[in-house]
Amino acid sequence: MWPIAESARLDYGVYASSIGVGSISLLLGGGLPVCFCGCGYAGIKSLDDREFITSFQVMDRIIHNNQPVFLLVWIGSIVTLLDAALIGFWQLNDVAWYLLFIVTLLYLLGVHLPTVFIHLPLNKQLQAKDVTSLNGQGQREARNKFEQRWNLSNLIRTGVACLTSVLLMILLFIL
Repeated sequence: MWPIAESARLDYGVYASSIGVGSISLLLGGGLPVCFCGCGYAGIKSLDDREFITSFQVMDRIIHNNQPVFLLVWIGSIVTLLDAALIGFWQLNDVAWYLLFIVTLLYLLGVHLPTVFIHLPLNKQLQAKDVTSLNGQGQREARNKFEQRWNLSNLIRTGVACLTSVLLMILLFIL
């Protein structure tokens, strides 16, 4: 129990449970961009422009209609990681404290921040497109304006999600 502060107020088991729940939640929340990168996008990238835009609009509407499992996993990953971090900042010493701080910052800034400032605005722009009123060139332009930036950002989110998951597993190991 070397990384736990000697003056720790919480029982080690309580904190380890908090980190465990945070880890599972982070893995699930971070897994969303990973899964989309590997499966969702792989399935729609070969569609023609009209089908691609329509498919993306449908998926985005499902999320924006407050799909409960998605919301639980996505928002839950923020809440449980912040819970573990807040408790941990008063419970941990040395390496464990810094590792938890890095994981928290990386996850929030590298996974959730791009969602708010890149993905949501791009999704909103794509949602506003009436695919049926666009000709082939308009559909191609809409897709090009959306797809490259969205995919690059999602690849970064995916990498950060994987990295933070590994770092959190290391933290669990040293606890």
